Amino acid sequence: MIKVGFIRHGTTEWNLAGRMQGHMDTELAEIGIKQAERLASRLKLDEWDGLMSSDLIRAKQTAQTISEVTGTPFLGTDSRLRERHFGQLEGTTLEDRITLFGESWREQDLGLESDELLLQRWFSFFEELEANHPGKRILLVSHGGYIAPVLEHIMGKPITSHLNNTSLTVMVLSEGQVWNCHLLNCTAHLDDTNNPQ
Repeated sequence: MIKVGFIRHGTTEWNLAGRMQGHMDTELAEIGIKQAERLASRLKLDEWDGLMSSDLIRAKQTAQTISEVTGTPFLGTDSRLRERHFGQLEGTTLEDRITLFGESWREQDLGLESDELLLQRWFSFFEELEANHPGKRILLVSHGGYIAPVLEHIMGKPITSHLNNTSLTVMVLSEGQVWNCHLLNCTAHLDDTNNPQ
């Protein structure tokens, strides 16, 4: 058995601007820092054995805040937890995409990382995680475009809601190798930080 808490990083200025981030390295906005602090305060009430994150700074900042507040050991970063690579779309807003590639930009081959390649990263990462931390409770701070396809694969069904910044999803893999969802896209800790002032 292993318990995994999937966390999407806090909000960045690029999130607020509707700009595609992908592998581009962007820091948390002020509200993203507050969100991470709120999530960390919530997680103090739970018991987790360790915490890992994507190597991109927005995820690492979120993870370090959680570690500092909760005392959960930060086990380091892993590039296999990075956001999906968005190819030529990285750094663009919707308006940019339409200007550059036209209304049909979603149907074009613009270098977007496929689900297959993304899931290969997950399988490689999780095999090591399970081997190195059997029976443990591990938090993983990653990205919406990475977490969603991973969850869809392990749950065997689509994720119908957009994963919110600092949302927590808790999955438990039983001894019979069956995944059970205990919590999905939960942001109860953000009651008064959802709307930036």
